[in-house]
Amino acid sequence: MNRSVSVPIVFIASLLVSVGLCQTASPRRYMPLTTDWTFHKGDIAGAEKMTFDDSRWRTVTVPHDWSIEGPYSEQWASGTGYLPGGVGWYRKTFRLDADADGKSVYVEFDGVYCNSEVWINDHYLGKRPYGYISFYYDLTPHIRYNGDENILAVRVDHSDYADSRWYTGSGIYRPVRLCITDKVRIATWGVYITTPNVTAEQAEIRIETTIDNLDAAQSQIDLTSYIINPDNLVVAKLSHSGGVIEAQGLKTYVQTATIRDPQLWSIQTPTMYAVLSVLETDGRKIDQIQTPFGIRTFRFDPDKGFYLNGENVTLKGVCVHHDAGPVGAAVPPGMWRRRLEMLKEIGCNAIRMSHNPPAKELLDLCDQMGFLVMNEAFDEFAPPKRKWVEGWNAGTPSLKGYGQVFEQWAVRDIQDLVRRDRNHPSIIFWSIGNEIDYPNDPFSHPVLGSEYKPTQPPADDLVRYGKPLVEAVKELDTTRPVTAALASVAMSDAVGFTDLLDVVGYNYQEQRYADDHTRYPKRVIYGSENGKHYGAWQAVTDNDFISGQFLWVGFDFLGEARGWPVRNSQAGLFDLCGFKKPIGWFRQALWAQAPMIYLAASPRRDSSGSARRNLERGIRSHWNWPQEQRMSVIAYSNCPQAELFLNGRSLGQGTPMPRMGPVFVWDVPFSAGELKAVGQKDGRAVCEYSLNTAGEPQQIHLKPDTRSLKADGQDVCQIEFYITDDKGVRVPDAEHRVRFFVSGPARILAVGNGDPANHADETDAVHNAWQGRGLAIVQALYESGTVRVSASSPDLDGTEVQIEIK
Repeated sequence: MNRSVSVPIVFIASLLVSVGLCQTASPRRYMPLTTDWTFHKGDIAGAEKMTFDDSRWRTVTVPHDWSIEGPYSEQWASGTGYLPGGVGWYRKTFRLDADADGKSVYVEFDGVYCNSEVWINDHYLGKRPYGYISFYYDLTPHIRYNGDENILAVRVDHSDYADSRWYTGSGIYRPVRLCITDKVRIATWGVYITTPNVTAEQAEIRIETTIDNLDAAQSQIDLTSYIINPDNLVVAKLSHSGGVIEAQGLKTYVQTATIRDPQLWSIQTPTMYAVLSVLETDGRKIDQIQTPFGIRTFRFDPDKGFYLNGENVTLKGVCVHHDAGPVGAAVPPGMWRRRLEMLKEIGCNAIRMSHNPPAKELLDLCDQMGFLVMNEAFDEFAPPKRKWVEGWNAGTPSLKGYGQVFEQWAVRDIQDLVRRDRNHPSIIFWSIGNEIDYPNDPFSHPVLGSEYKPTQPPADDLVRYGKPLVEAVKELDTTRPVTAALASVAMSDAVGFTDLLDVVGYNYQEQRYADDHTRYPKRVIYGSENGKHYGAWQAVTDNDFISGQFLWVGFDFLGEARGWPVRNSQAGLFDLCGFKKPIGWFRQALWAQAPMIYLAASPRRDSSGSARRNLERGIRSHWNWPQEQRMSVIAYSNCPQAELFLNGRSLGQGTPMPRMGPVFVWDVPFSAGELKAVGQKDGRAVCEYSLNTAGEPQQIHLKPDTRSLKADGQDVCQIEFYITDDKGVRVPDAEHRVRFFVSGPARILAVGNGDPANHADETDAVHNAWQGRGLAIVQALYESGTVRVSASSPDLDGTEVQIEIK
């Protein structure tokens, strides 16, 4: 039974004490289950048994994605990147001391793709089909103590490898941990913090804490919640004494306080607070947990768009899938940080988690770095969508996927998503689905006209399936609106699906904005998925009622490939390794505030439309071409004027091309040397960018993103490597095979180059460059020390970098 108990509001005038006074050692203990898992690819009868002999299995570290290990093959599906699925088994042996006896022991999985089944010591715990959802099991009745062996076995079934429209990965690809607590405990995801009333002068903080009594006897508890400010000082202390929780019962306590002069969370200043929840009985501390949160207000206005802390903000967003190129789906947090830093640089302020629950670590980074987030649950309802196998929109599709279990699991999955994530200040709306209304995939309706297919499931099912999801979200969180990214607003309007939504996402339907704003004046409209052309951005800047847009897509991602040998979507602003593409520079010219200019070139085409097409493809950022070749030299800049120089001689000033946005174009015969563009404002130079003709390949240049790592087995250094001439200029067509070697407490996690047709094993320490560059990912182990990473290749001067592990 779950009852709610309210505690009167407390006004805090001044309570600034060190958090150390209350943050003594927690009786709650987390044990990461990271190392020494045994793994076998393939199904084996009896592998869940404690007596099973796994001595010949591989030893792996979790997170682990077996699909990225390959091999790439045309026999697999284009939709999932031509990489294999299958069945895999994991086993982990662990021991608990006698002091854990009498405690509660849970195992928490952040994500297993997919159809996971879990056993502990021969006891079956359950199954979770959805590969992106976090889940947990109570191990307590089956645990052995006093140092005896416990064996956790996990079977992962990704046999239906063509079950997604993009790359999923396979295996335990997100972290796993044990959580050891008292029998009376703060429930998993049991602290919920909101800020109902916020002004510049004060903020009301509301804390709901759910206590779980797993004991066979009634328990009396005292709950104290400390609100901790960004300076690590306690600014409020809320206490409830004498609470009674029945045996095997749940109870939720509500505490409120008002604090003065709150530091608001925003894009520019993502200030984080925390609540330290302390549970005691008879003066003995029995549980403690710290929950980060942010203080901010936001709202969507049907006429003026989005407001954060009372300030009108345009959403400059991108969609992001959950893989990170060379590492597949098992992405270390450091790789997400590098990617978010790149997005910040181009002016991005919002992320759409496409099209599934993201990693917790990614949301933590969005909180810390000031990104606004659309947290999306599903890509399909029931039945499943088409999944392309032989190339995009080619051949016979697979009809496997989450839609097969949607009706059984969707409400539980979306509520687990909301419970886990609802304290993140970065999240501003929940999306129940992406393009669920895509015409005839699977739903159809007469409003589609000649495209209507009466044999397809009726579009009325959008409401039948969507309404319980909206209700499930709002049962747990009413502080954020519910949305969906719609592919056919006309069909969704016809059946009332849009009426379920608080804000309505339009995918590639900018042409509807003005008419729909007139027809539905109370509707909040934004671009939930948009192309990268200038016209799609003008539809935002020309209409105050449009909250913003989410570009497809921030980074190239594995899967959704057009056809063999290409393995990935090439729609990103950045490639698989995070190298910024020309279209990424174009977006920076549109979104960024700091003065910038970028330069690229392409052989001249006799077509008036060539410049527009070149925004996304066909141009290269180098100056190595045949002598006298006529070139279109293209600059992207947020400056009002730009001037081009070739070997110090001005080729003239330019202004942005009409209807093209921040694009400057010159017609230049190629001549070797230095090509330089200078951005100008008010008659003075404010930025510049140069291309230099490269000579013969001479050396390897390494560029690490950090020189210091934590000795936690997860932290990574991402080393960009370049093949350069003797002057350090990247050789644009160099494809040398580079070998990496690590000495010290670290390992090569992966090496890639961003090539869409690259089928080499990216878990190998030897890899070819592509376009004269690549990326090596070095991961710290668990010891401190000095790491040296060297790179070598025949006929090139080698080099090394040094990294400290602390």
